[in-house]
Amino acid sequence: MNRQLTTRSSSSGTVQDWADRAVLAGLARLLPRRLWGGLFVRPGTLLCWHRVLVRRRWTYLSRRGRPSIAAEIRSLVLRLARENSTWGYRRIHGELRRLGYRVGASTVWAILKRAGIDPAPTRSAVTWRQFLRCQARGVLAVDFFSVDTVSLRRLYVLFAIEVGSRRVHVLGVTAYPVGEWVAQQARNVLMELGERADSLRFLVRDRDATFTAVFDAVFAAAGIKVLKSPVRAPRANAYAECWVATVRRDLLDRMLIFGHRHLQSVMTEYVDHYNARRPHRSLGQVPPFGPAQPPVALAGRRVVRRDRLGGLIGEYSQAA
Repeated sequence: MNRQLTTRSSSSGTVQDWADRAVLAGLARLLPRRLWGGLFVRPGTLLCWHRVLVRRRWTYLSRRGRPSIAAEIRSLVLRLARENSTWGYRRIHGELRRLGYRVGASTVWAILKRAGIDPAPTRSAVTWRQFLRCQARGVLAVDFFSVDTVSLRRLYVLFAIEVGSRRVHVLGVTAYPVGEWVAQQARNVLMELGERADSLRFLVRDRDATFTAVFDAVFAAAGIKVLKSPVRAPRANAYAECWVATVRRDLLDRMLIFGHRHLQSVMTEYVDHYNARRPHRSLGQVPPFGPAQPPVALAGRRVVRRDRLGGLIGEYSQAA
């Protein structure tokens, strides 16, 4: 015991080492608590000394509660829950046992709860994003976006995007998007799609009043079910919203539009670039129309640029 650790009593002025403290703490335990007030140290001090002596006496490592879960098991539980939205904690527990991990079902439940992961019935509910991703090859999304000209006249662009291939179709530009005009554009896009329209199962649109019953009937006649997105839920038509952001960022935020014919010409050229030349990350950096020819980087070949839309967009290729 370290006899150099001493403390000075506030009442007697004497110095006690740890041996004195041990004696005082031990004797105090023999006295009734009502007599502790007569001691020259406070009762709390005696109890503190006694706890220190106990810690010094029992030097083995104490283990409180259950042993901690290995980080490997915890990460595996979270991975299984993330990759399988219909699996509850008991299903995950069974999979862990099958893989040779011995862990309790309640431990799996605690890991999921601590990570803020909802129970399986909540996680397994199909969201709009999951629905669109699973049904991408059979989904066509349509929407409007507006463009203000130099003279502050507002024009509206109606477009459609094939979610599976990301091909974009500009259906028309107008200052007055009435229901009859929109329905006619629906007929035009089905004619443009041709045989590809047979593979479409769903059309996603918002609840704009310009999408009339006649518009829906055109697609229903082709065997395409119309799905209306919830009110003020842009994520329900995320692919269309994403394309609008792309065309604004690449083009419309960087140039002035003078009128209807100018906007129609600009959009036609941009859509041609987007479908045929612009790489798309979700398609493996391949344009929606696919690569024109297998890319081969040849030493000594000069890379040339082709300006489009007044130089706002550049297309690169290897010179012959």
